[in-house]
Parts: sequence; structure tokens; C-alpha cells
Amino acid sequence: MILAVDVGNTVTAVGGFSDGILFTERLSTERSATEFEYAMKLRSVCKLYGHSTDSIEGAVVSSVVPTLTDTICRGIMKLGISNVKTVGPGIKTGLSIRIDDPAQLGSGLVTQAVAAANEYPCPVIIIDMGTAISIGVVDKNRCYIGGVLMPGIQISADALRKRTSQLPNIPLSDAPRRVICTNTVDCMRSGALYGTACAIDGLIDRMSEELGCTPSLVATGSPAEKIAALTRHKLTIDPLLAMKGLYMIYNKNR
Repeated sequence: MILAVDVGNTVTAVGGFSDGILFTERLSTERSATEFEYAMKLRSVCKLYGHSTDSIEGAVVSSVVPTLTDTICRGIMKLGISNVKTVGPGIKTGLSIRIDDPAQLGSGLVTQAVAAANEYPCPVIIIDMGTAISIGVVDKNRCYIGGVLMPGIQISADALRKRTSQLPNIPLSDAPRRVICTNTVDCMRSGALYGTACAIDGLIDRMSEELGCTPSLVATGSPAEKIAALTRHKLTIDPLLAMKGLYMIYNKNR
């Protein structure tokens, strides 16, 4: 079995692979956790799905939290796994990265782009809705050519509340039935949810113009289904995009 770990700012995804996906699970990203604590978390996830860590022949890690990367890798090694690969400069991805400094491209964006380029017709636009919303573009020649980074839904709502005196802290549950709302809470929810959907629609339109064609559209991340229900463009939801990309990258670097 191959263990894949995708460390995000808020959530860490864990997956097991052997000729396909065996299981996936989500953990809270804890910046203060030790390598021992992460070793125990990973062991518990594997045990929960009926797999022993003794069956793990290798692991691959992608992380957007640099201070945790080594901690998690050492945690994996505590489980007796010496073959641990990290996504970063020098690792083979099969993807041509055409941005100003390829080393600056986050490992999460790399893994998603690798999976998207292999599973969807190119060009493809990848929309990752996490703590931040990142939108990446792979062109028809399977080259990663750049993208957009914008605040995530919760970040936007939190910033609005903190910078104003009278607005409350609100849960971002389902969107209001109408964009035009008649009370403060619904107005804030409408702005956060419909506003994000409209921003994504607008960026897709402009990116499509620059590409000169109609791209495939794939979205991933916790709020993806909620926002995709509000966009005018049809987005394909792929919650396992990063996990699949990690497995592909591991196989390219055996």
C-alpha cells in the first residue's frame, strides 16, 4: 500500500492506494502537533479502514504548511516507512510548468494539476476551494501556465466582520434563496456565497478568452459542491483530485 498525505492550511487529507484508492480520510491540520502525534493519527486512520502500517511500502507528502512538512515526514518514518517522497523541486511530475519561477508553485497546485491533466481533456481549469481559493490552468499542451489566488469564503466573511462594527459572526450554511436579501445575516451570506460564485464565473470567462477555447472545469475542496450549485458554469466536482495526483507522482518517482 502507498500512503498519500496532503497537508492543507485547515485540513490534512490522508489516502491509501494499491492499484486504486483504498480509503481517504480528513484530519485537522494541527501546527503544534509533534511527529509522534502525527504518527499515531496516521496509524489510527489506517487501522480504522482495516489496514496495517506494516503493509505500507512507501509514502508521498504534499504540504502547503512548510513548518509541518518535516514533522509529518518524520512521523511517517516512525511507522517504519523509510521511502517517503515529498512534492517539491526536483520531483518528477510529467507536467511542464511554465510560470516565472516553477519552484514557487505550491505542491498542492502541482498535485491537482497532474491529476487534472491526466483525467480531463486539456485545457483544463482547476478550482481549489480551501482556506484560499486557487485557480490553476493547464493548457492544451499539458503545460501549467499560471492561475489566480483569492481569499476563501470564510476568510472573506471573517475579514468583513472584523473590519466593521455592527456585523455579526455568521455560519456560511446554504445560500439564501435570492441574491437580494432583506436582513443582515442573509445579506452577508449572499455576498460570501453568491459573490464567490460570481467571481469564479467571471474568472472562468476571462481565462477562456485568453485560452481561446472552452476548457474543462474541475473543482475540488470542501465548499466546492456548495459553490458549484451557484455558478453559471458547470463545474465537475472531484474531491479526490489531490489524492489521485499524489499517487500518480509517487508512481512516476519509484
